[in-house]
Amino acid sequence: MQLEAPVSSKDRLGSQLSSLFDGYRGPAFSVRLWDGWGWNSAADERIQCTLVVNTPHALLSLASGADEAALGEEFIHKRLDVKGDLFAAFPVIEFLLQRPAGLRHRVAEALLSCAVEVERWFENGLRHSEKRDQASIAYHYDLPVSFYRPWLGETLAYSCAYFRSIDDSLDRAQTQKLDLICRKLRLKRGEHFLDIGCGWGSLVLHAAGQHHAIAHGITLSREQEAVANRRIAQAGLDSRCNVEFRDYRECRELKEEFDKIASVGMYEHVGLSNLPRYFKTVHGLVKPGGVFLNHGIARSQASVPRKNSFIDRYVFPDGKLVTITQAIEAAEGAGFEVRDVENLREHYELTLRKWVEGLKRNENALLKLVPETTYRIWLLYTAGSAAAFHRGDVAVYQVLLSRPDRGWSRLPLLREDWYGGGLCESYGSS
Repeated sequence: MQLEAPVSSKDRLGSQLSSLFDGYRGPAFSVRLWDGWGWNSAADERIQCTLVVNTPHALLSLASGADEAALGEEFIHKRLDVKGDLFAAFPVIEFLLQRPAGLRHRVAEALLSCAVEVERWFENGLRHSEKRDQASIAYHYDLPVSFYRPWLGETLAYSCAYFRSIDDSLDRAQTQKLDLICRKLRLKRGEHFLDIGCGWGSLVLHAAGQHHAIAHGITLSREQEAVANRRIAQAGLDSRCNVEFRDYRECRELKEEFDKIASVGMYEHVGLSNLPRYFKTVHGLVKPGGVFLNHGIARSQASVPRKNSFIDRYVFPDGKLVTITQAIEAAEGAGFEVRDVENLREHYELTLRKWVEGLKRNENALLKLVPETTYRIWLLYTAGSAAAFHRGDVAVYQVLLSRPDRGWSRLPLLREDWYGGGLCESYGSS
């Protein structure tokens, strides 16, 4: 009897990868190991990205059912890398995360038995050690504005832009977003305006400079407070615009002082249990007949929060997304009337793609300001978020809320002035 030739370990490795990705229908990709060996998901399609596996540990994480945060760690420490279209890698990762755990573990064992033996090692200590967590999380609060400016653009707006055309530049789209917020609020000359969580002051500058409001911003970042006030001084708007370091919960002496209030990309940090307090506090700050625009991200009702999310661990460790239903329920419970809800999901995907382009375009300059791990955290966060908005796991909503004055909302019957044209006449007492 003639014996069959033994199948090489690399042939078996290819077979196991084919088994692991059985049923995958996304963009064609390839896998390349640390020794140069490669495997393609489809022989007759153009490869859009390559997963570069630099250590056996990364191979284990990729195949064994490691969670999103663990795979993110492999990327930020370059044990796992992506060449080609970074966005094309996310359908691959999503497919792996949704595979049955039993299959993934069986394939992982077979993959490792085929792999070249290389000593396993960890960077910055063991996963979840204080040293490692602190090194990974500190980036978000310790970065200078010079890191953000190259990819956020001149507006320094760190939130969803508003695209009238997909060809709009980032600066143009961000300016359009600032103006849309002011139009929805129907901000007028001399009105008192508050921006809760004002960042580097983009919206207060626009409200004061373009709509002639008396604009006040609050932030919990000393760096943002300093930068915002420098920008205000440079614009010559000190007389009607300022930013201070203050928690929104510490605004009791400002009761019913503001005609209009906005909060952009801040309530995500509040948490479900604190939403009633958040909306109740804002309700007490706006005058009767005033309005509040809350602009923020919410998760889809059908999207189950991941137990170990990369973003939760490395980007917003205390931020928990709620659904738009939960947000509206809390707002109404605080006494607000819901006047309008607009979903800008596609706009945020476009914004994030612009940020990714900016991060890549300015990589060399940014690496002179921050460690490579920090840069890769931001790159993965922005690209992964764009993928999440594209899938519909999350969306961003502008919710316009009114505090009626004895039944009068003082808002127009039409919304035509939001998107162009003149201001509509208000319905209600003057």
